[in-house]
Amino acid sequence: MNDTVPSPADRDRLLSEAVALRAGGGKEEARRRLAALAALLPGDAEVAYQAAWAHDVLGLEAEAVPYYETALAGAGLTDDDRRGALLGLGSTYRTLGRYEDAVTLLERAAAEFPEDGALRTFLAMALYNTGRHHDSARLLLNLLATTSEDPSVRRYRAAIEHYAQDLDAIG
Repeated sequence: MNDTVPSPADRDRLLSEAVALRAGGGKEEARRRLAALAALLPGDAEVAYQAAWAHDVLGLEAEAVPYYETALAGAGLTDDDRRGALLGLGSTYRTLGRYEDAVTLLERAAAEFPEDGALRTFLAMALYNTGRHHDSARLLLNLLATTSEDPSVRRYRAAIEHYAQDLDAIG
């Protein structure tokens, strides 16, 4: 890739090729290409998101952060990609030990996408890491009660939701 800003058609082609490479197992080459494309298109949220993802799947979490942040600061992500970027960044903050940042971001993300159980699950993990064990357990118990297909869990849903509000309560 040269240092010339690609046309919209070339941008789409280059992005598609890099994403296909990542999906096909060429993760390092995809990362290299997406980083180069992101350097040429620094405000492109979709390119930044794909670059973040490419770094993340290789365990390069610290390098993924600025790409995630750029993606979320920009416009143009689909709802699914925005949700993915929020989850990716929140999880990455947590992996890097930035627990408070993870909680703040994932709380906002869970409010924005309240139907997304994965966001709430990662929020529960970050809450646990900050010492907010009751909040973490409450969130997970409510998620379990509302999403489980297990008949025995479904039978006790009301009780689980009740006790999730105060795990220390008796009766």
